[in-house]
Amino acid sequence: MTRNLLTLASALALLATPAAADTLKIGMITTLSGPGAGLGIDIRDGFALAVEHAGGKLGGQDTQVIEADDQQKPDVAVGLANRMVERDRVQMVTGVVWSNLALAMLPTLAGGQTFFISPNAGPSQLAGAQCNPYFFNAAYQNDQIHEAVGKHVQDEGFKKAYLMAPNYPAGKDGLAGFKRYYKGAVAGEVYTQVGQLDYAAELAQLKAAAPDAVYVFYPGGMGINFIKQYEQAGLKGAVPLFGPGFSFDQDILSAVGESALGVKNSAQWSPDLDNAANKTFVADFKAKYGRIPSMYAAQGYDTALLIDTAVKAVGGNLKDKDKLRAALASAKLQSLRGEVAFNTNHYPIHNIYLREVVKGADGAVTNKTVATVFANHADAYVKDCPMK
Repeated sequence: MTRNLLTLASALALLATPAAADTLKIGMITTLSGPGAGLGIDIRDGFALAVEHAGGKLGGQDTQVIEADDQQKPDVAVGLANRMVERDRVQMVTGVVWSNLALAMLPTLAGGQTFFISPNAGPSQLAGAQCNPYFFNAAYQNDQIHEAVGKHVQDEGFKKAYLMAPNYPAGKDGLAGFKRYYKGAVAGEVYTQVGQLDYAAELAQLKAAAPDAVYVFYPGGMGINFIKQYEQAGLKGAVPLFGPGFSFDQDILSAVGESALGVKNSAQWSPDLDNAANKTFVADFKAKYGRIPSMYAAQGYDTALLIDTAVKAVGGNLKDKDKLRAALASAKLQSLRGEVAFNTNHYPIHNIYLREVVKGADGAVTNKTVATVFANHADAYVKDCPMK
């Protein structure tokens, strides 16, 4: 009798013990080669630093990050997404830089009920009518960053702006965002090839249009070449140049140096934001990687923080997709830029800052925050999203 009672007690104890937690498997699909590699490398390194800070356990779970290079090609990215879902059985995918790649990958990831946590790409389509229960953006909606410079250029009284961007979804979103708040004349709106590195013809057209301000969105190698050629064409100092943080962030400033000094740009983050978490991040990133972090690195870190917050909230239960989705959606993310909430379309509501490219005390060219353009800023497309 006693033996039977002990056996029953042991069985009940086993039932009461939580099942062994799953390993959190994350697919890091990002750009690690070609002109856009600096962006992907920064996202990867920022994410890795956050995992390190968490002791290798996001949300308290053993965390495995499976890394792959999308080569900035949609077909490669889709193939990798399929591999991550079918073979690697990841619970989440992150890392994607480019909006056209994000749009191409989402059907595969959502079809496999795999959460797609974007650390950068925030296309308008996925914020509005095509919003998706499996897509979250930890960084921004594409238009938001550009809207802030549009407002600044409008407030400063510029009357005739010339606009340039690559011809892909984020380029279209970017100039749409700028024009949402800039109400002056548009002297030209030019879309160039993605990956283009020679802008001689476009700069000649720009000069002929005689604008009083120029707004460009060129990330990665495109931005490096454009800024250098803008100066070589004699336009620096003659026509004020503006852009989003993507075009004047640390990945570009380290290559162009003083050519970008004085340029005003916008971002949801800056290395000089005055909070304890950001100070620790900047110091530790410099110590680990030997460079000042870019906004892409900060976004990679914040993406890991969002995953950490949501997985903790569900007690490590990675199988209940509805609970995990609810935890992501309701997260009050304590990010490097302060507390961030998520709208019904799974995009952030947050501050957008105006920055200026300056030379720091150590002589390095970097950004300084000069104003808050928008506080608790929501994107323009949430009204079209059917998720509630």
